[in-house]
Amino acid sequence: MLLYLHYMKKQILLLLLLASCTVRPAAVVPSLEYHNPIIPGFHPDPSVCRAGDDYYIVNSSFQYFPGVPVYHSRDLANWELIGNALDRESQLPLEQSGSWSGIYATTIRYHEGLFYMITTNTTIGKNFYVTAENPAGPWSEPIYLEQAGIDPSFLFEDGKCYFVSNPGGQITLCEIDPATGEQLTPSRPIWNGMGGRFPEGPHIYKIGKWYYLLISEGGTELAHSLTVARSRSPYGPYEACPNNPILTHCSHAAENNQIQGTGHGDFVQAPDGSWWVVFLAYRNFGGSYHHLGRETFLAPVTWEKGWPVVNGGKPITSGTVPFPEVEREYAFDAPLGPEWIYIQNPDSTRYSVGDGCLRLEGGSSLSANDHPTFVGVRQEGEKLEASANVKIESDGMAGISLYQISDGHAELSLVRSGGRVRAAVRYTIKSIDHEAASLTLTGASAWLKITSDGNLYKFYVSANGKDWQYLDAISCQLLSTEVVGGFTGVVVGLYAQKASAEVSSFSIKS
Repeated sequence: MLLYLHYMKKQILLLLLLASCTVRPAAVVPSLEYHNPIIPGFHPDPSVCRAGDDYYIVNSSFQYFPGVPVYHSRDLANWELIGNALDRESQLPLEQSGSWSGIYATTIRYHEGLFYMITTNTTIGKNFYVTAENPAGPWSEPIYLEQAGIDPSFLFEDGKCYFVSNPGGQITLCEIDPATGEQLTPSRPIWNGMGGRFPEGPHIYKIGKWYYLLISEGGTELAHSLTVARSRSPYGPYEACPNNPILTHCSHAAENNQIQGTGHGDFVQAPDGSWWVVFLAYRNFGGSYHHLGRETFLAPVTWEKGWPVVNGGKPITSGTVPFPEVEREYAFDAPLGPEWIYIQNPDSTRYSVGDGCLRLEGGSSLSANDHPTFVGVRQEGEKLEASANVKIESDGMAGISLYQISDGHAELSLVRSGGRVRAAVRYTIKSIDHEAASLTLTGASAWLKITSDGNLYKFYVSANGKDWQYLDAISCQLLSTEVVGGFTGVVVGLYAQKASAEVSSFSIKS
């Protein structure tokens, strides 16, 4: 009997000891077949949330309208664009936004049946959020917030809504009323990171008894990184992870990797208990140049001694399965889908779609950055074949544009002056505005085609869409962020400058 009581006493003490221990994240090793990037092309600053068995990702969109693409997945590997959170001008005033401004990093969260998307419109200098019951939309009108900074995020916990951003380069926290946006507590700095420049992209998670604060440092270039800290209170003090940065390719191990600029991430836990991080990175082509923009990548997260470890501490790879080839053909018999984007708020009188035709009424030059007539889709892979059947009906120019920024773009166009029509290759690179090649045509319509292998863009023209004549080529490096700047990536668009034009078909393969 005494032996039994001694045994029971030891069991009770053991249970009490276990109950007093901190609850730690499940040590599940993630297993999933996926390709990186999981969302290719210009899709920076990803944020992810899970609602039941469904995952949703949003991305920043800068000067483009509609803004903030919303993607859905059931497995974290395969993603479908289901809409844009900001698809009305009342939600998204862009004025003359360029690819240094407009909509910066976004966060998506799900709480008590409602989705929240919070972001910064740097064109007007305000943080705001919108809500929706269905992430495919419609989303509400903006609710503007008092606390400044960029890259805002929410944490819902114990009946409170914590709002975090980075005014003055300090990660700063307050509480708000999520129904009205009213700030309920003073803004308090909580962490400055590890000393890297531009501490930003903050997200707070409550995991067990710890509050984990994930941020980005180093700027969104080669030195980009993810660092993490934890505290028993959302207001701190925060203890830095001894293994910071938990993700960076600014290292000896990753210096020869095509994937660079890793950072700006968001954690998510799968139903099986495994943890993952989505984050941005870019892929170099032709040396240290990237023209596709910052893309959305995925990596597994495990937990060691209470701290997250990304991808086992190893550099990020292209994933476990090959990247699929994507081909889209547009006959213009229906309204344009959510993948189509305009530069700034479009003038709807300049665009019409129907009866197999996209009609464009020409506006200002693409270099003027003043609501040009342009609508396009993101280039998603280094291999590209884009073609269109274009008819130009008045003096001016119209065709296909490879648009990176207002002073970094290239066009394959029909140029009309009086009764003369020619196909021309033109490009604008900073202060250089050059016509590289041209060919006089016998009619007012032609097929235009641009191809790429990741190193060169090549330009072709055809009278029948079958027999192609090569015109010229330019290096993809000329449209890279390293050369022309900006926070975006190449968008393949249909445009018109001054001229009236019709596009009767458009296809893009990458």
